[in-house]
Amino acid sequence: METHRIRPCFAGDLAVLQDIERAGGLAFHGVGMPEIADDAPPSLDDLARYQEDGRAWVALDERERPRAYLLVDLVDGAAHIEQVTVHPDLARRGVGRALIEHVAEWAAGRGLRALTLTTFSDVPWNAPYYARCGFRALTDDELTPGLRAIRRHEAEHGLDRWPRVCMRREL
Repeated sequence: METHRIRPCFAGDLAVLQDIERAGGLAFHGVGMPEIADDAPPSLDDLARYQEDGRAWVALDERERPRAYLLVDLVDGAAHIEQVTVHPDLARRGVGRALIEHVAEWAAGRGLRALTLTTFSDVPWNAPYYARCGFRALTDDELTPGLRAIRRHEAEHGLDRWPRVCMRREL
């Protein structure tokens, strides 16, 4: 398995993260989700908040350039993966999984109980991928107050046009 160098996100990386998000989003055109593909990346201010709080990581390519990133929120005692995006140039090479494993170690070291995320259920590189990474879909009864709030926010922004699911991986 390929080794991927992961480091904390630096302030100088933020515009590159937006580029990664734009490039990664293009794959949604192929599954009939053009609104997702064309959605704007997180703002520089939003990305800076994650970076300044130490909750953003990047995976580097062989030239030491960020080509994937992951953002984490703290939600109900879990590290909630807010976003993980891999540039298509590095897709299917274990980069996303390496970022997830890195954050799992980070979270466990801080006494957090689990990783959580919300994602599209029927997109192959979303819920089915996360299931292969050890996540399981949560039932409505299992959702914490914080996850319910995230899902409400997503619904308000139109993401419920496509089936979505909350997932959890115990640490």
